Amino acid sequence: MPLSPLDIHNKEFTRAFRGYAEDEVNEFLDQIIKDYELLLREKKELEDKVKQMTEQMEHYNTMEETLQKSIVVAQEAAEEVRRNAQQEAKLIIKEAEKNADRIVNEALTKARKITIEIDALKKQSKVFRNRFKMLVEAQLDLLNSDDWDHLMEYDIGLTEIQEQFRQEDEDDFLKNSTSEQEKY
Repeated sequence: MPLSPLDIHNKEFTRAFRGYAEDEVNEFLDQIIKDYELLLREKKELEDKVKQMTEQMEHYNTMEETLQKSIVVAQEAAEEVRRNAQQEAKLIIKEAEKNADRIVNEALTKARKITIEIDALKKQSKVFRNRFKMLVEAQLDLLNSDDWDHLMEYDIGLTEIQEQFRQEDEDDFLKNSTSEQEKY
């Protein structure tokens, strides 16, 4: 056990003949006591400071561990978010590809239907053209026939036509009169 300043102060030395000067020894011992007390106080302060710094270091170590754990958790969360984003991106791409395929297939189907309709319209237009051509040719044949010439040869005057209508009217009148008399 180390000496205390009180131990140094209470220390009694035996007296010997021709020993050291007692006042000088006491002054020296007083100086040693003061220095020793100062050293003990400094030692106590340093121990307190070491204790405080040790507590701070433990606190900082705890904070460091917490931060490291937080960093690990954040990295794991970021990795999970990245994985989820990649999976979601893959799903979106698959859905987009399905939609694109569906749209392309619908467009191809519509294009095929339109092509079939165009072909049908072309055939119908050819048939119509041929029929119209035949009709026009038939009409031209009629115009070019000799029948028109024969019609021009007839020379009927207006008085003959009027006479023919009068005759037809009289015949009709007589028929109607006789049929009414027969009724009675």
